[in-house]
Amino acid sequence: MARDKREYGQGGWIGLGTPQANPTMEAEFRRLLPDDTELLVSRLQGSNGSSEQRMVGYIETLPQTLQTYDTLKPDVFGFGNTGSSYLVGAAREAEIVAAIERDFGYPIITAAQAVLASLRAISASRIAILAPYPQPIVDASVVFWEAAGLTVTAVERIDIGSTDTRNIYSLRAADALAGLERLDTGGTDAVLLSGTGMPSLGAIRTAAPVLGKPVLSSNYCLAWALLKAVGKSNSLWGDHGPGLSFN
Repeated sequence: MARDKREYGQGGWIGLGTPQANPTMEAEFRRLLPDDTELLVSRLQGSNGSSEQRMVGYIETLPQTLQTYDTLKPDVFGFGNTGSSYLVGAAREAEIVAAIERDFGYPIITAAQAVLASLRAISASRIAILAPYPQPIVDASVVFWEAAGLTVTAVERIDIGSTDTRNIYSLRAADALAGLERLDTGGTDAVLLSGTGMPSLGAIRTAAPVLGKPVLSSNYCLAWALLKAVGKSNSLWGDHGPGLSFN
């Protein structure tokens, strides 16, 4: 449907795939997206096995998730799990995205792609990472970013007390801030809060002025990239901090 014919969402229909138990993404996106856009949410489905198996399932079964939209076509769709991309790798991620775009007829942006585009937009090549993942997924994230040409200067892991990444959903921004206090951010261009399930907006707002450098999160970068895809020219980061407002 042409945008000017819509009752709601003339600024864009933004599809979002969030892990099935994730309560954070929708909350943060509602605070980041402007009023003239509409959020069209679907739940990513994964295996009941390990966290790694579940994350791989989210992206490998993405075509089935998108079929739940039936004849509805978002203007763009955001895949909301960074860990999935870390585990399958950039080549497989690109293969899946290309096939889906061909079959479904609208652009797909993964959280990992959005982070990389965001870092390039601010000419950041050296990053420090704060992540609430089990160690194997943290390790996979470092491999992923370094393969993309970035230098990972430091990593700090937030212990969630389990190998089940669904425990991330009990975190608050205060946990991210505590992790940032431990993270060595010297010599970095930007700090990445990796993971769509960890609340990040409060941490970005508080930490960025203290650190004096961009503090980005998976959700923040994905929101920015999706808005760019529907023609919104929001700045990612400026002299006074985040370019997107936190409504």
